[in-house]
Amino acid sequence: MDRTQMSYTHGVSDIPWRGETIGQALRQTVERFPDREALVDDRRSYRASYRQLWEQVEAVARGLIAYGIRRGDRIGIWSPNRYEWVLIQFATARVGAIMVNVNPSYKAADLRYAVNQSEIALLIAARNFRKTDNLEILGQIGPDSKYPLRTLILENEWNDLLRAGREVPAKDLEEQESALQFDDPINIQYTSGTTGFPKGATLTHHNILNNGFFIGERERLTEQDRVCIPVPFYHCFGMVLGNLACITHGSCIVIPDEAFDPETTMKVVAKEKCTALYGVPTMFIAELDHPDFKKYDFSSLRTGIMAGAPCPIETMKKVQSLMCMTEVTVAYGMTETSPVSTQSFFDDPLEKRVSTVGKVHPHLEIKIVDPQTGRIAPRGSEGELCTRGYSVMRGYWNMPEATREVIDDARWMHTGDLATMDDEGYVKIVGRIKDIIIRGGENISPREIEEFYMTHESISDIQVIGVPSIKYGEEVMAWVKLKSGAPPIKGEDLVAYGKGKIATYKIPRFWKFVGDFPMTITGKVRKIEMREISTRELKLDEAAGVKTA
Repeated sequence: MDRTQMSYTHGVSDIPWRGETIGQALRQTVERFPDREALVDDRRSYRASYRQLWEQVEAVARGLIAYGIRRGDRIGIWSPNRYEWVLIQFATARVGAIMVNVNPSYKAADLRYAVNQSEIALLIAARNFRKTDNLEILGQIGPDSKYPLRTLILENEWNDLLRAGREVPAKDLEEQESALQFDDPINIQYTSGTTGFPKGATLTHHNILNNGFFIGERERLTEQDRVCIPVPFYHCFGMVLGNLACITHGSCIVIPDEAFDPETTMKVVAKEKCTALYGVPTMFIAELDHPDFKKYDFSSLRTGIMAGAPCPIETMKKVQSLMCMTEVTVAYGMTETSPVSTQSFFDDPLEKRVSTVGKVHPHLEIKIVDPQTGRIAPRGSEGELCTRGYSVMRGYWNMPEATREVIDDARWMHTGDLATMDDEGYVKIVGRIKDIIIRGGENISPREIEEFYMTHESISDIQVIGVPSIKYGEEVMAWVKLKSGAPPIKGEDLVAYGKGKIATYKIPRFWKFVGDFPMTITGKVRKIEMREISTRELKLDEAAGVKTA
């Protein structure tokens, strides 16, 4: 078959890679736009120009040096969105420390695993998140854990860090920063795989800086743009698509709140005259459906990004028409690829923007292969999406075997997602090979939940699946087999068992108690059949039939 008809393409660009560290890139933007607004935190009435941002980042970086932090040390940030998060992101980059993004929803079991697996030297934490007392959680992991070596509570000890930094000469930071290379690892992000506990995707300056830059290029960001970021910073969506896309273009980062609230987000968009808005489809649906939606002025909006989960086509149309986001783009990727591999263009035809995830990014390659043979599939055929290039992670932190399972000898990252590529190179995601649940943009490992609930004294076996949801795309459901002679229990009992131990979004919403699971002739659990049965029994057929982009 003609090679041009095969599902392979690469991103051609006359714009070169950026061969520099994140600190160097920030310095260049500061020199170009010193007086442009760089960062706004509406909740905390915080504003900073690029010059002020640079000065504050330097103060934090010197504070980290005063605390003994050196190149390669791991610093955890366990906090919702706030301006200090951004300062820490760039301060660690200048020091050369590896920032470990910790989900602010993590409870004791999740947190213990992350800090021990990455051997966190310093954990910077918010005092509370929503109704959770983080000090209480830290107390639970402290007695039997070597890590973190030290903690810093933002509300109580932030100024202590800054004061300590004043004793560190500026030349000490300069010396430490001058030794850095753009290929150095700078970030660990925990991502749920298909089995076991989360894996720490290890990303370099080169990985995430370039990805953020080219994301911003496809949005046509400039120093005139103000980007509202309600998506979490601990995730690549906020940290790369948001913060790094902004600072590489001189745009302003606007933080509406610690966590997503639809009305607060709309209010801040109008107040700050934002030109771009980010979100997973669930967020945009919540804004569009809000009773006070018509009260807010969206006329300043031009662009933005929708990513993280498939988007209902009707939602995309409303975002473009009712929220004035005529140039909104759709992005696809995974944490392991920094994250974006494909993205739509601002001027793509409407049909392409609502039915595909765009085309390959500059300087990247993608192919779609037959999962059985590994050979490149013809255009239009379903197969596994693979990507290669500067964006592919260094590997999973201290997990060489797990790394080899997803990155082959030719450095192709195997995504586990089923996709098609049309004759023009547009990619459509049609399903997943991997058994992962995507709930409102959160990647959830069924195996991780299964392993946790197997610690319950009454459970003999448990299988976790995703079932359709109009609001979240998928919800978590568990099929449970109880031990012989075990006392009867209900779903609410198991919900209570998980509270405070695993993240709330990981606790199954639906429970089904069974004597056996549907099995193949070889003894494998048929999760596809379980999903079909559950969809029918729970009357979720409408959600299953929602047409998505």
